[in-house]
Amino acid sequence: MKFSELIEKDKKELLRMCVEFKREYMNLRIASKVSQDVKPSAVRACRKNIARVKTRLTQLSDK
Repeated sequence: MKFSELIEKDKKELLRMCVEFKREYMNLRIASKVSQDVKPSAVRACRKNIARVKTRLTQLSDK
């Protein structure tokens, strides 16, 4: 997900996306701990998506 896609979204949708990304990140972490094949790039991308959404939420709250 690119940051330019997040600029068009409202706060409610961003919060929903943040919850979804956190849930996905938790599932990836659990899967990696029980020795399933999880690509490290998927975990990294999920963390970065969470950071992008949180950054946009902070920008909206500062305005």
